[in-house]
Amino acid sequence: MGWLWWVGGGLVLGILEMLSLDLVLIMFAGGALAGAAAYALGAPLAVQILVAGITAVVLLLTLRPWLLRHLKGRVDLPETNAAALVGRPAVVVSTVDGTTGRVKLAGEVWSARTADGGTLPAGAAVSVTRIDGATAVVSPLPATTGGPASTGPAPA
Repeated sequence: MGWLWWVGGGLVLGILEMLSLDLVLIMFAGGALAGAAAYALGAPLAVQILVAGITAVVLLLTLRPWLLRHLKGRVDLPETNAAALVGRPAVVVSTVDGTTGRVKLAGEVWSARTADGGTLPAGAAVSVTRIDGATAVVSPLPATTGGPASTGPAPA
């Protein structure tokens, strides 16, 4: 009957993995199944826990990197969190220089600094080159020449 706890835990971890898609919880689920196998072989609880833990760590260190490498080769995985902000446009809210400033990025105000140490005035259009902690490192967007394209007759 004790093996059911291990299998149940493995199933719960597997279901949670479907929500996170990080390939971490599934490794712990594999450890739980190894704990169930240890139970089936008559190992005491301490050995079952040890087997589950060692199996999960081995899977995390060996199988997960291999799976991620092959998954990224087959499917274009979208960036999330701060990594998704790199390359996005932003607008300078308060003057940005090499150490301080603020930009409006994806509807939120972020602390910012310039990538080259230059100064950008408020209202300047910038692009995020990287995220450094909670600070957006930005570069100015190239100025567009000409105005917006006209699609209709000029006003009289």
